[in-house]
Amino acid sequence: MTGHVVEINIAPRKHELPQPVERVAAHAGKGLEGNRYYFNDGAEAGRAITLIEAEAIAGMAAEHGIEITAAESRRNVLTQGVKLNELVGKRFRVGDVECVGVELCHPCTTLEGLTKPGVIKGLVNRGGLNADIVTDGVIAVGDEVVAVD
Repeated sequence: MTGHVVEINIAPRKHELPQPVERVAAHAGKGLEGNRYYFNDGAEAGRAITLIEAEAIAGMAAEHGIEITAAESRRNVLTQGVKLNELVGKRFRVGDVECVGVELCHPCTTLEGLTKPGVIKGLVNRGGLNADIVTDGVIAVGDEVVAVD
């Protein structure tokens, strides 16, 4: 199972719309540099990086008529060609950065309040993946996303 990074979005403050970047430094156990969920003292499990499939966003638009951007999804990394739900409990690489999938990232009322009505329904079981960062490195647009388990 191989996919790639389509977009990377970082928000330094809560409720701020994440902004696209071409690359970002990833730090093991801490998160993505410049993101609001970067923790010098160590991130809680599943808080270091979030990912969402481009296919999930497109599917929500096609099936429910709800269109949001990758940045509006509030997930850090937009992927294409990889089934993120299958990475829960597994190790995977984003470029040279090794990660481990912790849990599905379910849509919530906060996300719906910041975007459009119906987002919760539209992203049920495809809201993305919460993961930990295991090795330091840089993630860039175009990087390969591949399971290592």
